[in-house]
Amino acid sequence: MNNIKVGLIGFGNIGAGVVKLLRENAGVIRSKVGTGIVLKRIADLDILSDRGVSVDDGILTTDVNAIFNDPEISVVIELIGGYEPAKTFVLKAIENGKHIVTANKALLALHGDEIYAAAARKGVEVQFEASVGGGIPVLTAVKSNMAANNFGSVIGIMNGTCNYILTRMTQEGADFAEVLKTAQELGYAEPDPTFDIEGVDTAHKLAILVSLCFGTRIDFNNIYTEGISRITGLDVKFAQDFGYRIKLLAIGKLADGQVEARVHPTMIPLHNPLSEVNGVFNAIRLTGDFVGPVIFYGRGAGQNPTASAIVGDLIGLARTIQSGAGRRMSPLGFMDADITTLPLKPMAEITSKYMLRFSALDKPGVLASIAGALGNHGISIESMVQTAHEDSDETPVPIVIKTHEAGEGSIQSALEDINRLRIICEKTVLIRIEDNLE
Repeated sequence: MNNIKVGLIGFGNIGAGVVKLLRENAGVIRSKVGTGIVLKRIADLDILSDRGVSVDDGILTTDVNAIFNDPEISVVIELIGGYEPAKTFVLKAIENGKHIVTANKALLALHGDEIYAAAARKGVEVQFEASVGGGIPVLTAVKSNMAANNFGSVIGIMNGTCNYILTRMTQEGADFAEVLKTAQELGYAEPDPTFDIEGVDTAHKLAILVSLCFGTRIDFNNIYTEGISRITGLDVKFAQDFGYRIKLLAIGKLADGQVEARVHPTMIPLHNPLSEVNGVFNAIRLTGDFVGPVIFYGRGAGQNPTASAIVGDLIGLARTIQSGAGRRMSPLGFMDADITTLPLKPMAEITSKYMLRFSALDKPGVLASIAGALGNHGISIESMVQTAHEDSDETPVPIVIKTHEAGEGSIQSALEDINRLRIICEKTVLIRIEDNLE
């Protein structure tokens, strides 16, 4: 059979990795597909800079239409990222009857429904394994190997930048700002790290996973999203004192016909395997009704792992094309007619344990005032740490309370009352606790 011809849009770091992998492992790819997968065109605004890989003459172009209008190209890889012009390019490629491979989680989280519908109309596939977890094959497992399961939860550490920062804060007592700067110098964090440290990148990935696991459409804008920028060394220390580590966790659960979808710093027990996921590594834990709990672990980003996932998608599409099957699988793994819109559980209705860190004046009656306000909202205290200050009773001291399980709405109402007290010097820090990650 003739080689499978591919067009690549976006020749950055990941694009260069795809070129390298297709070249270096061409033999093993051919032995598994039965034919070659060949890059016929690479479109980018900059075709002069050295990417560290060589390409044949005539492949590079600044005209993306050279890909869309080439009848020999059957698959288009989109690696420019962001919303536009990525969305326009993907839709145009689909309209021209080409299969899509993308690593663009932001695009799929916000515009996936439109893209998937367009692909269904044209009878082509959209593959996006690299959009979640880099080289970790979690999406393929959900759609294929574990497809017979009803999933109850998907929980994970999905952002290497945040995990690197929290790991160093935990292991070295380092300051957040200091570690973030180092992460940027090492290339683990972008010059503008907002999407990473404020949880947006993780929420994009959670939106995709929730859709695949639970067969539901989800409005990304309704996912509760909180980052790690307010976490301090004090929070890390007190969490350890209580027997926990802090991780930025994505939590998706399905219960009683409602979906929970939230991203926030979370205290995980030291005995839980997720607490041992360190550095830039990711881990995603799925729970199926027959398979039980399964954890996927590996590098969640980087040139080579991401290229591995992209070329894996290419191999799958090459097999589909060879078989003449056309559109073999819906992007979400469910039949289109069976994808529903389940209600999203309001954040105020979730229940959790909490660690609350108050910055309060060291005066008699302070603890009683805080405990009284919590009690007024039905919140009971499990344990508490109060640090006395020797210099002055006008100097703030930390008071840290671990609560029993309580409703989010009750906690937030109690904190509104407490933060208005004159004895409270700074806004209270709240960190949720997940003891049972099922």
